[in-house]
Amino acid sequence: MKLWQRSGTNTSEKIEAFTVGRDREFDLLLAKYDVIGSIAHIAMLQNVELLSAVDHQILTAELNKILTEINDGNFTIDSGCEDIHSQIEMMLTERLGEAGKKIHTGRSRNDQVAVDIKLYLRDEIRAIKDAVTQLFDLLLELSNKHKEKLLPGYTHLQVAMPSSFGLWFAAYAESLTDDMQMLKTAYTITNKNPLGSCAGYGSSFPLNRTMTTQLLGFGTLHYNSIYAQMSRGKTERFVAVALAAIAATLSRLSMDICLYMGQDFGFISFPDHLTTGSSVMPHKKNPDVFELIRAKCNRIQSIPNELTLLCNNLPSGYHRDMQLTKEIVFPAIEEIKSCLEMACLMLAEIRVKENILDDEKYKYIFTVEKINELVNRGTPFREAYKQVAEEVQNNTFSYKPINIKHIHEGSIGNLSNDKIKEMFIAVSEKW
Repeated sequence: MKLWQRSGTNTSEKIEAFTVGRDREFDLLLAKYDVIGSIAHIAMLQNVELLSAVDHQILTAELNKILTEINDGNFTIDSGCEDIHSQIEMMLTERLGEAGKKIHTGRSRNDQVAVDIKLYLRDEIRAIKDAVTQLFDLLLELSNKHKEKLLPGYTHLQVAMPSSFGLWFAAYAESLTDDMQMLKTAYTITNKNPLGSCAGYGSSFPLNRTMTTQLLGFGTLHYNSIYAQMSRGKTERFVAVALAAIAATLSRLSMDICLYMGQDFGFISFPDHLTTGSSVMPHKKNPDVFELIRAKCNRIQSIPNELTLLCNNLPSGYHRDMQLTKEIVFPAIEEIKSCLEMACLMLAEIRVKENILDDEKYKYIFTVEKINELVNRGTPFREAYKQVAEEVQNNTFSYKPINIKHIHEGSIGNLSNDKIKEMFIAVSEKW
């Protein structure tokens, strides 16, 4: 079924296959949102007297039946239908007759798919928000649990200064705080109603766009009908930027974990059932999960650029190019949710090695601590630096802090983590 087809016309099968592409596959994700949008649309049509009360009642009842079929997994898009919009209208027309033909009054597939995608993205952003929150809470829990266990800090991949697992875990928690700010921005941009913009130039029908905005729970609407259409692609790109921010944090954390699991480091480990082995080397315990998270998240970071290239320099109005945003963004959403889930599963069973800095190879990690001690005794900083540098050069350096566990107490204590938690809550609540 083609909503646009005129009698006496017929489209080549090759043209149809090429233009439909993967729409049926990805439109299944939009199915319930198409129904929800249609329910709001016909309520508005009845309110402005473009649909009778009787037609509104039977259409709403049938749409709710279709919604139940979708939620129960008993819904498909027929091969003869181009997309989800055609499928729903066909089902209504087959089941209700003439009433089903009235549902499209005052709208176009352009604003219909735009509102479907907005509703879908809005729900998915909330789901990602919950997954990020779960990971954030776990990272802070691990930070507090392991805050007194020291590990080497590195610059240029060279041993630098003493750090701690508390500081390390909390660093990624705070990174997620910034990522949540990006996600919140994407949500705000997504949470605008395009329905009623029709094909991008409004409608001569007296549509009540404020009503559909309220019925669909949008924060506001797109006031300009042309921009409502121009927001297609732009909205997806903003969401992709937020996904990329989260992916960057996960990728970097995964890289750290892959390094720290290696025998040359040996700072952390995981139970056997969370690692994989080698087909020829029986001693191997490979960090495949984090390698895949790293790879998947690196790929997700390319999505904003891909969307930019897809939509860049398009003139105003709708263009079929926009159809491809679904096959770029929708899989990325599933990937980031999967990566967040697996990161939580793995980190919940991470094992942290103790007394790492007792190893002789880390003896120079306390040079700054010795300099600071000399400064506290009155030695000018440059003199203290020179003295310690000479000891290192002459291989006479020796230093053991009196209380190693509290070197970073000011940085990793409860006060720091409490502030990070406070920032995260401030940016993540009420949306």
